[in-house]
Amino acid sequence: MEHALTVGKHIWRRLWSFLAGAGMIAASVLTIRHFYMANFPDSIYKGAFCDLSAFFNCDGSAFSSIAQFLGVPMGWFGLAVGSLVVLGAVFPSPRFERTNKSLALLNALGVLGLLGYSIFGLKSLCLLCSGYYLFSLLSFFLFWKFGLRGSAKGLGRFFGSYLKPSIPILLAAAIAVGAGGYGFHEFTMAKTQAQQGGTAAKMAKEFFSLAVVPEPSFISPYRIAQATERWEDAPIRIIEFSDYTCPDCLFLHQQLTQLKKDFAGKMNIAYQFFPLEGKCNNVVEKDIHPGACDLALIAAYDPGRFPSLHEEIFANFQEAKKPEWRADLVKRYGLEAALTDPATRDMIERIIQTGAEYDKTSDKYSHGIRSTPTMIINGRMIIGTLPYANMKAILEAVLEQSGKTGAGRFIENWEETKPRAKAKPAAGK
Repeated sequence: MEHALTVGKHIWRRLWSFLAGAGMIAASVLTIRHFYMANFPDSIYKGAFCDLSAFFNCDGSAFSSIAQFLGVPMGWFGLAVGSLVVLGAVFPSPRFERTNKSLALLNALGVLGLLGYSIFGLKSLCLLCSGYYLFSLLSFFLFWKFGLRGSAKGLGRFFGSYLKPSIPILLAAAIAVGAGGYGFHEFTMAKTQAQQGGTAAKMAKEFFSLAVVPEPSFISPYRIAQATERWEDAPIRIIEFSDYTCPDCLFLHQQLTQLKKDFAGKMNIAYQFFPLEGKCNNVVEKDIHPGACDLALIAAYDPGRFPSLHEEIFANFQEAKKPEWRADLVKRYGLEAALTDPATRDMIERIIQTGAEYDKTSDKYSHGIRSTPTMIINGRMIIGTLPYANMKAILEAVLEQSGKTGAGRFIENWEETKPRAKAKPAAGK
């Protein structure tokens, strides 16, 4: 057959189809692995924190609403499509090729949709997902160029080429995908329960094993939560080194918004401005967030308006990156002097420079504060983000250790001192 990808004697075509399917499988397995590593880390040291740039950010995809469907990672569906392509190359038949050609079209449309959502919606791109996108488009190209074609002309040829799958093969594939999806759903639910129980407790224990670091010499007066007038009087104290254009900072902001409700009246949170832009930050050699310095100046200019500006900037995360949106914000709040005010610039500079006070946490960087978000929670540093359940467990442990969770809190443990009685043999033994 001249127009055939896998059937006939076109060995090289079959090989290319096999490699495209294998690439889809490999990329899908890696995205599934990353999904669970990011959302369900089993250690405080293993939380996924993609720090290539603001755009190439795997965590943005892993934490997004499209990362899973009913507890099933999206990578599973990609793995299933890739497996069908590989099986079609290994066990070629006209029915299998027509089925895979139909699926290749649907898969390509889905890939383009996800790519568009990542670029224009999430404003980030996962490198692992990109690998799947490339292999998927390669597979579609191969089926479009060499796959079996319908004999009719015009629109009929399109339907004959792309909409003539084998119903038995589709049913078998659907059953396999459903069975695997159910398994992933159960696994995700089990992970969620474990995270809320033992894993979260382990996270809290590991948190207290971290080295104690000093608080910055100057703690930002810009507070997003203030339970007490004196900073040190609050049982939970969080210093948040953050950047208004950082995707992971947005994720942390959303967590802290809920945590402020869960621990109302018990938290002091200082927003330590740390824009990753060379325009105002010389502590780290990163110039990846244009506009971040301007947003910091706008938010800091009038301390009385900081809480509302802070919320509005994060609520308009994507728009805030645009100069015209920032200009409109300045006009609406009457903050025209914010970008040139010497006192505000000195304040931001003073806060940023506290990032240079910490010892190196990586050979790649000169100082400990080198990425956003970075938190110092009651004297212990966490670089990056953690799942909500783990963050909550850590703060609960911090609160309990502070001794301010109420009278009568204690740990009771009895060591066995009496010899244990021998167990009676079971009946019939």
